Amino acid sequence: MQDHPPDRDALHALLDFHVEAGVDLALDETPHNRFAEAPPPALERRAEPQQETLRSAPAPSSPPRALPMVAAGAPEDAALLAREQAKHAQSLEELEAILRQFDGCALKFSAKNLAFSDGNPQGRVMLVGEAPGADEDRIGKPFMGRSGQLLDRMLAAIGLDRTHVYVANIVPWRPPGNRTPTPQEVAICKPFIARQIELASPEFLLCLGGPAAQNLLDIKDGILRTRGRWFTYKTGDGRDIRTLPTLHPAYLLRQPLQKRLGWRDFSALRRALDGKE
Repeated sequence: MQDHPPDRDALHALLDFHVEAGVDLALDETPHNRFAEAPPPALERRAEPQQETLRSAPAPSSPPRALPMVAAGAPEDAALLAREQAKHAQSLEELEAILRQFDGCALKFSAKNLAFSDGNPQGRVMLVGEAPGADEDRIGKPFMGRSGQLLDRMLAAIGLDRTHVYVANIVPWRPPGNRTPTPQEVAICKPFIARQIELASPEFLLCLGGPAAQNLLDIKDGILRTRGRWFTYKTGDGRDIRTLPTLHPAYLLRQPLQKRLGWRDFSALRRALDGKE
């Protein structure tokens, strides 16, 4: 039986699937079934003369290198510290510098880069997602992967690009394996995104996905119930910002039939920018 060459498109699709799932690190060239491997033999205990116990204990070796310590012992303390530090930032540059020095969120120590923002902070529209993925972590900017490419196409469809909008995430560090950020991690990072919105002072806010909408607007409904409806986001300095939840581009990549809903939401944003809604 003749072997057929591998389908390159299928291999690329499989690789994209694993990257989107957070599997971006190979430990070996070949897979291993750890459950089928025999356990390592137990080490035999060597019998020693009784007088050996009278020896003085060997000098202790140098202590192991300590892991990075977070600035606060409990999530509540870290969130309080985040609020105190975030409110002192008088510009987006200062806020980014504070975040780079902030050690209160453990995600900082597993991520490669801080993905603070992208786009134009003077733009009329600010888009906020949940957390960076593998590409964003590698580059250090939000929405750089496949979902970012789809977002760019959606913006282009209504006459916008990243020179017209400002892009950020609630959590600026990638959770390991692209897992969902924990409520504690979100609570620690939330003061920073709140201050980021205040300093950018957009005219319109677009929440990309359910977690962004729920955390910024303090609502519990899922994104399919809230998308396409205008809400009001209240900043800490007393401003009201018109806010529109919509589907996250990553969700639209998994559910392409729902792109029609995303198009409706972006069309509503275009009408609002034109003063027609």
